[in-house]
Amino acid sequence: CAWSIERPPGDTAGCTFCHTSSEERCSTCHQRHQFDPAVARHTEQCKACHWGKDHRDWEAYDISIHGVVYQVNKWNPTEFDFSKKLSDADYVGPTCQYCHMRGGHHNVQRLSTVYTSMGMSNADRGAPLWKEKRDTWVSVCDDCHSPRFARENLQAMDEACKDAGLKYTETFKVAENLMMDGMGEPMPKDLAPDWSGQHIWS
Repeated sequence: CAWSIERPPGDTAGCTFCHTSSEERCSTCHQRHQFDPAVARHTEQCKACHWGKDHRDWEAYDISIHGVVYQVNKWNPTEFDFSKKLSDADYVGPTCQYCHMRGGHHNVQRLSTVYTSMGMSNADRGAPLWKEKRDTWVSVCDDCHSPRFARENLQAMDEACKDAGLKYTETFKVAENLMMDGMGEPMPKDLAPDWSGQHIWS
């Protein structure tokens, strides 16, 4: 990816650990020191890679209602029986694996439920290209919820993206006007935080 190539090597060193051929390495999800399917079914296994400033998947899950249900009940074997195969799982709430590896299928990309892959811009939300992915998203949710509930939440996310897009456009216009007025550099370069936003001062 261009965004990865343009970054300093130190920033992407951690990415290549997973993003080279993770699907060919069992130890990405099944720990080398504890190769147990029951361990791989815990959501924390995904946290090893899917967290942090570049993709906050774990944080988003952890603070969601699904994540809270998981955290409160994960040690109760009647609510989360990790000894069962995913295809037989009857969890009180969804884990990362339950939705993204639905039925125990190892190809996580096969049932990608990533919202940004479902046509989130105003221009393409209703395009036929995205219909299959959006229908799949609803079908995953309706394992526990009604299809109406899932579609209403998908619509709410669409509206939130639409509103965010409008706000982004307004904000960009303000910044553009500041640049045109000669105020594009409000802080001296030697005091500005670095590009990654980590407040490392030069």
